[in-house]
Amino acid sequence: MAALVVIPARFASTRFPAKMLASDTGRPLVQHVVDQARKARRAERVVVATDDQRIANALRASETPCVMTRPELPSGTDRVAEAARQMGEKFNVIVNVQGDEPEIDPATIDALIEYLEQDSATCDMATAAAPFPADADVADPNMVKVAIAADGRAIYFSRSPIPHRREPADPNNAPYYLHQGVYAYKRPMLLSLAAWPPTPLEKTEKLEQLRVLENGRSIYVIKIPRAVNGIDTPAQYADFARRWKAQH
Repeated sequence: MAALVVIPARFASTRFPAKMLASDTGRPLVQHVVDQARKARRAERVVVATDDQRIANALRASETPCVMTRPELPSGTDRVAEAARQMGEKFNVIVNVQGDEPEIDPATIDALIEYLEQDSATCDMATAAAPFPADADVADPNMVKVAIAADGRAIYFSRSPIPHRREPADPNNAPYYLHQGVYAYKRPMLLSLAAWPPTPLEKTEKLEQLRVLENGRSIYVIKIPRAVNGIDTPAQYADFARRWKAQH
């Protein structure tokens, strides 16, 4: 299977305007995501999907290919689907990597692609989750939790703590898993998802992945050892820039 990584990148951001182009490291934030994705051995190509020429212009110096998408598209998934259509049918596995996750592990991208390649009959979509960080607040609605079945399928995603621990001190309680915002799709699944209308649970939790479960389809979850957080605020970006500069 040929795999394509698509990184959706919008210019607008409520909490951090123009964050995709934040360049305290000397490179735009989204270019760091591209750099990490290019390290994935199983990804044949990496492109940025954007509706803003300013992002495309900023990435030109690094020769990063951009696919221009319509500005009225309602979500990153729609942007990824439109980019996949433009890139053609050669790519039958598409990976959606968020444009604000500059520290994503390339091994996670490879693992998702491999998962879809190995289970070609039943698995149309996969994502990742990590053990909940010990110092994080499980009640934080910005940190999405996922309950996982024994066979690896996602049972539910929520902004609330799931599962609810009726006896908090019970050592046999199921662990909390933090969902990671990276997805791999087989091409037909991605195009179907983009065509489905929003669903009640999706609109209630403001979680687009619930649209898949509400339509009776499965999302398989690979477990990774460590959570990687995206950049939502200027303070988080400043922390990333400090870490990056310390390593370079």
